[in-house]
Amino acid sequence: MSLLSVGTVAFDSIETPFGNAEKIIGGSCTYIALAASYFAPKVNIVAVVGDDFPQSEIDNFKEHGVGTDGLQVKKDQKSFFWKGKYHMDMNSRDTLATELNVLADFDPIIPDSYQDCKYLLLGNLTPAIQKTVIQRLKQRPKLIVMDTMNFWMETALPELKETLKLVDVLSINDEEARQLSGEYSIVKAAAKIIQMGPKFLIIKKGEHGALLFDSKQVFFAPALPLEEVFDPTGAGDTFAGGFLGYLAQTDDISFDNMKRAVIYGSAMASFCVAKFGPEGLKGISADRISQRVRDFIDLVQFEISLV
Repeated sequence: MSLLSVGTVAFDSIETPFGNAEKIIGGSCTYIALAASYFAPKVNIVAVVGDDFPQSEIDNFKEHGVGTDGLQVKKDQKSFFWKGKYHMDMNSRDTLATELNVLADFDPIIPDSYQDCKYLLLGNLTPAIQKTVIQRLKQRPKLIVMDTMNFWMETALPELKETLKLVDVLSINDEEARQLSGEYSIVKAAAKIIQMGPKFLIIKKGEHGALLFDSKQVFFAPALPLEEVFDPTGAGDTFAGGFLGYLAQTDDISFDNMKRAVIYGSAMASFCVAKFGPEGLKGISADRISQRVRDFIDLVQFEISLV
């Protein structure tokens, strides 16, 4: 089943307590598409880059079966660039530089060959652009997943709430859930956000795992304890790509199957954080993915007798 991801393809410079990497490939679309490519039969992207973006990285998308007809390359312009520094806990970070460049006037054009998309993942962009993407699709996808961030809650809350009415799944972190809902309790926050429109809510808690909610149920998946975490950049997007990629592969959007998709998304995120940038997502064998999922199962499986 075809999956469409709309977001950013960009350059990042990253500093962590364990090293740094200068001007490597990043962007929400990059992580989403690479993670989803291991599951979904067909993955397409809509994004924009400048002509400074290396052709070899576009070729890498194609090698992973990712369609790039919707990747706009702007002549004589520069790609979006972000630079950040992570603190020792690897959960908090400081933004040192943000250069919008081609992203400043990004107009998401949906190629005709993408119009049959059954699964849509809206990466972190302005709520207005996310809404435009939905409106430009001739048929509504079977499932629409949306990511957003606290910046849009602060600067574009009315537009964000309008877009939330159009999506099926919202994926945010616990801090963002509290800000959007005005509730400190995660359970109360989830209930209030679901009333805003999404049928399902994923609340990511970094190294503490993720929660999946609908109006009646909740599921918790832990994060896999790892000896080394080099770079958490893109982990949330990788999670979303693995999550929706698995749903597209199985073509089952029940809550029970979403629970399995959360595990697959978490497994892909664990590969992502092991290297700088998206390098950890390249060339993963099916056996390694299966073993990583088994690691998650072993982490939480137990037997108990109730007396």
